[in-house]
Amino acid sequence: MLSLQNLAKQYGARTLFRDVSINFHAGQRVGIVGANGSGKSTLLRIVAGDEEPSAGSCTLVRRARLGVLEQDHFQYDDVPILDVAMMGHEELWGAMEEKRRLLERGEADFDVDRFGELESFIQENGGYVLEARAAEILAGLGIDTALHAQPLSVLSGGYKLRALLGKLLAGEPDVLLLDEPTNHLDILSIRWLERFLTDFKGLVLIVSHDHRFLNNVCTHVVDVDYELATLYRGNYDAFSVAKVEERERKEAEIAKREREIEDHKRFVERFRAKPTKARQAKSRAKQIDKIEIEELPQSSRRYPAFEFPCKRASGRTVLEIDGVSKAFGEKTVLTDVTLRIARGERVAVIGPNGIGKSTLLKIVMGRLEADAGAVAWGYETHPGYFAQDHRELLEQERETIQSWLWDRCPTESIGYVRARLARVLFKKEEAEKRVEHLSGGEGARLVFARLGVEEPNVLVLDEPTNHLDLEGIEALAASLLAYEGTLLFVSHDRWLVNRLATRILEVRRDGIVDFAGSYAEYLAHCGDDHLDVEAIVARAKEGRREAKRSRGGDGRRKPGQVALGSG
Repeated sequence: MLSLQNLAKQYGARTLFRDVSINFHAGQRVGIVGANGSGKSTLLRIVAGDEEPSAGSCTLVRRARLGVLEQDHFQYDDVPILDVAMMGHEELWGAMEEKRRLLERGEADFDVDRFGELESFIQENGGYVLEARAAEILAGLGIDTALHAQPLSVLSGGYKLRALLGKLLAGEPDVLLLDEPTNHLDILSIRWLERFLTDFKGLVLIVSHDHRFLNNVCTHVVDVDYELATLYRGNYDAFSVAKVEERERKEAEIAKREREIEDHKRFVERFRAKPTKARQAKSRAKQIDKIEIEELPQSSRRYPAFEFPCKRASGRTVLEIDGVSKAFGEKTVLTDVTLRIARGERVAVIGPNGIGKSTLLKIVMGRLEADAGAVAWGYETHPGYFAQDHRELLEQERETIQSWLWDRCPTESIGYVRARLARVLFKKEEAEKRVEHLSGGEGARLVFARLGVEEPNVLVLDEPTNHLDLEGIEALAASLLAYEGTLLFVSHDRWLVNRLATRILEVRRDGIVDFAGSYAEYLAHCGDDHLDVEAIVARAKEGRREAKRSRGGDGRRKPGQVALGSG
């Protein structure tokens, strides 16, 4: 279906990849992985025809329909959301729009023949089910049916991305190109997308930093590293094992050949002056010249060394939240939230977007005032905060990254500051780079460096893996596992939640479910994949019926019930 032959891409003297020859087929779901800047997105752009390779060719089978996830969230702001989705099927949408314009002309200027052609094309290509299909896709992505007639501008950035994803999927492409499709999606939408892609019959190429998503979706992985792009069979976990084994095999082969050369050299040195062995020594010398040792290139992958030491231990009770409520105008997001968090717990807050998770963390950190209720930190608690939009933590953006970090530990030496920056992958020559010019990933690493020097004994993290690559996420997970303090975090990254959490707070529309245990244990406790969209909808309906029965129609909650608004 898609063939790459001797493909290469260079920018000046820098080579991203070379000699890439891979054939992709329908039914394959291929994750493209590699360090930030290794060339993953460049490879997708070449396949999409948006960028030319430096050498080689990229060939798509004739008549195959290519679908690319768009990144411009504003180009369709004035278009109804349902229309945006239907526009994904370009030919069909164009025919439907032309038919509409013909009908608007009236009888005086009506082209009967053209109308017949359009009507025939629309019928043959499923035009009369396109609207229903587009509506179903949007609903699956969490965009409520009541909003479908509204312009795209009514949606937030994350939901605009969902609408663009809906536009892509409604076009029924044969090949899907997805660059970070799970960004801004909550767990429910990610799960829905996984199921959609698993059922997709065509070819899917996906750039993603989401371990669980890659494991659940991918049948193959392309690793962009060592200036190559190598195809592996299996999901991300299978690839990780295979890559290590392949590297170890190559290193063992090199070591074997180096030992062979050393043996020959010792023989030559020992016997070249001995007449009875001189011929053998000469033969061994020739063998040395014939032995070729492959030079293994350096990996482009770099792992930051995050470290979060604790200044001192906190008291046993770290945080108490009593009856907290919050509304924005007529929109209530938190109602009567009451929680207790103990020292050493790693508490994951999960749930759909817009339900109040980030609002709760901002109230806890004093960045928002609650409308009702109270928050009390325990004895000797020193919290550190990572915001979902971590730009708000990068005050005085015109500073250099070196001076910005030094301001957070002014009693330390310049050597200490530079060492801390190096641990999170800032080179010496980058120390004078201005904070305002940092990429999302660089900014996140700088904030984590700040948390490291501040030594908090409580970490409050809101979507900490946003903008990190796979290596950064793995390094962050390892450092948080080693962290001796208390962790409260919001995340849609199920791999991270499963690695870290000792307690799950699932925020639902009818309240909070508080579970003491890991994420895997929580799923087992639920008896099914409760994050499956259909299961969620069915349980929500049953929950409303049960609530109505238990309240006897008076709308009052039972004592002790924690509720959140629809957010």
